[in-house]
Amino acid sequence: MRYKQIITQLTQEEQFDIIHAHDWMTIQAGMSTKAINTKPLLFHIHATEFDRTGGNSVNSHVYAIEKYGMEGADKVITVSNFTKQKIINHYNINPAKISVIHNGISHQENTEIPFQKELHKPIVLFLGRITLQKGPDYFVRAAKKILNYRPDITFVIAGSGDMEPRIIEEVAALGIADKVLFTGHLRGTAIDRIYQMANVFVMPSVSEPFGLTPLEAMTYGTPTIISKQSGVSEVINHCFKVDFWDIDQIANQILAILDYSELANELSKNGKQEVQKINWEETADQCIRLYKQTLEII
Repeated sequence: MRYKQIITQLTQEEQFDIIHAHDWMTIQAGMSTKAINTKPLLFHIHATEFDRTGGNSVNSHVYAIEKYGMEGADKVITVSNFTKQKIINHYNINPAKISVIHNGISHQENTEIPFQKELHKPIVLFLGRITLQKGPDYFVRAAKKILNYRPDITFVIAGSGDMEPRIIEEVAALGIADKVLFTGHLRGTAIDRIYQMANVFVMPSVSEPFGLTPLEAMTYGTPTIISKQSGVSEVINHCFKVDFWDIDQIANQILAILDYSELANELSKNGKQEVQKINWEETADQCIRLYKQTLEII
């Protein structure tokens, strides 16, 4: 409420042509501004309540705010067709009102570390929030299956979140506590380092509106496996794609990458090249074009 009041005051003092609100936390301020200034409102959806909860225990208050914003906005922007379809199905929003603008990635010079993968035991990486949405439970169950055949592999879970205690307990119950490393939340060069150390990166998200971590992993040439239930699967091809719940297939794909060096090298080389074409500049250009189109129509 305080945020809404501050934004409302600022918009009475500043000149602007369009309102661009992001997710449910800012849309009420956006709607209030639109009511006062009658400027067109774009509501940019990066994740819905159905993504954050995996469709379980949806917060009715948050859902109501999201729906209110989608209905009141002049245009709705989603980060993927995956999210667009979810909004059509769960919020009953007119498809013609929704524009898809995929996310990008920053291409700064990567920090190289002196680490030779072939001289160390294989590392399989999960990096992200340890929450229901991100599917860490499927990651550790796939790890259990793999370790029955390849006990030399280390599985790294980099991140933090409300499911962390439960995942630690599950790892212990599966009898693989000595093979799974929890790093906690990583920052800066520690993230660069873990991407480069990993032989395989896995994103087993239950519902991922987009997903930047696979793009980050691929910039380091790390072979990548992603959930089909994601927006990023719409923009990359040189990776393995799997249903998040299919732990047998996740395990098979990880083993294939680790067992066949030619496959790993091909995914590494082609993935690194592919991700170079994805950038924030194109995302920004698409937003600007939508601004202009909206102003011409309204």
